[in-house]
Amino acid sequence: MSRTDFVALLPLMIVPATAVILMIAIAIRRNHKAVAVISLGGLVAAFGSLAFAASVLPRQVSAFFILDSYSFLYMAILLCAAAFVFLLAYDYLNRRQKHPEEFYLLVLLATTGAMVLVASRNFAAFFLGLELLSVALYALIAYVRAESISIEAGIKYLVLAASSSSVLLFGMALIYAESGSMELSQFTAAMIHSTGHANPFLVVTGLMLVLTGAGFKLAVVPFHLWTPDVYEGAPLPVTAFIASVSKGGMFALLLRWFHVNSGDITGVPGLVLSILAIASMLTGNLLALRQTNVKRILAYSSIAHMGYLLVALLAGGALGAPAATYYLTAYMVTILGAFGVMTALSGRQHEAMSLDSYRGLFWRRPLLAAAFTTMLFSLAGIPFTAGFLGKFYVLMAGASASRWVLLFTLIVSSTIGLFYYLRIVVVMYAQPEGAGETENPDDTRTLPVPLPATLALAALTGLVFLLGVYPILFWDTMVAVTRNLG
Repeated sequence: MSRTDFVALLPLMIVPATAVILMIAIAIRRNHKAVAVISLGGLVAAFGSLAFAASVLPRQVSAFFILDSYSFLYMAILLCAAAFVFLLAYDYLNRRQKHPEEFYLLVLLATTGAMVLVASRNFAAFFLGLELLSVALYALIAYVRAESISIEAGIKYLVLAASSSSVLLFGMALIYAESGSMELSQFTAAMIHSTGHANPFLVVTGLMLVLTGAGFKLAVVPFHLWTPDVYEGAPLPVTAFIASVSKGGMFALLLRWFHVNSGDITGVPGLVLSILAIASMLTGNLLALRQTNVKRILAYSSIAHMGYLLVALLAGGALGAPAATYYLTAYMVTILGAFGVMTALSGRQHEAMSLDSYRGLFWRRPLLAAAFTTMLFSLAGIPFTAGFLGKFYVLMAGASASRWVLLFTLIVSSTIGLFYYLRIVVVMYAQPEGAGETENPDDTRTLPVPLPATLALAALTGLVFLLGVYPILFWDTMVAVTRNLG
């Protein structure tokens, strides 16, 4: 490996190097604060190295990685999201976990896996990144061992993720058997840039199996059944990580290799992805209507949001990739803020999951209620929030490709989604029933929010409004880095 390759790989090396340092530090002496500081320092160093490594871009490192402005943009987004997870998790772990240090180690390894996905050039890097991400998530989901629901969620995810990985690997094998290449670009180009000739059966079958594995990680219908149970059982910071970093890394990979600059996706891939998008938008929003658990509401909501992202992916063209990137960024910021508020309101024994936990919240914690309202409005696509402009760009991309059925479904399903978002808002602003309504002696709804969580929530709320009212800086950057995709 040359010196230039080493410089280009710096962000990918700093994060796992931080994990190694953490292992040594934990073996010497357990100290939650020191581990949190080292972890955040590693993420900051990796983020700073992006600017230094950008001087040698674009660069292909061996047959595994393609490092360019697109991969670095997504790496920056993933690193920021992981840093917010650390800030939100610090006090949560202090309250609920006897040995919290390994949490940071696992998150760093999972983040490394997501970054590998973003920069993957062939099937080997794709699979290694996916497994590094998944194996760390197995432990993170079941991290609070004292709670049976957490253990149950971890086992469910382990079984289903292992099954989906085997399906994905078999799909890769079929594609390799037909094409003789492990390059992601070759088989996607053959599938997407179809001239109307029949595609080889093995390639089509392999592609469907690969999409099944990727669909599981994104939790699109019909691969979504794990989502509400895992979201409910996992610790809140882990749920935030799954909803942001895990899905962000996988979608970035799909966007790179399925985006078409010269038009939209057609043929078998276009048909399959269209069905997945429509089913996800409708199913996610309709099933969320019946829920009273806020975690499960946001789980079904996330299914619908992945469907919205697929609309931008299918649109392709000059608007598809930047619209998808903008929407994904807005969604990650918003969902981190939503789960951040829930984390701040959780006590030692119980998480703030039920709607009753938020009844009258505005009258006790007006700032937290305002922050949560902002996040819910952004998820619903209310004007002046990041979610509104994200949906606007997706609609614009879909209209440019004449994807009218998808756009109609998006509008109808978004209207349905307003109901369950506003139901949470109404509960928060309702008058409290009385002074004796506190359910648990460790209720934190009247206690001050710790400084790390306060800083994270303030930054996330500010970003929601910044992305919603001043998009031009972010939009221009995303258009520039996605111009040469496809």
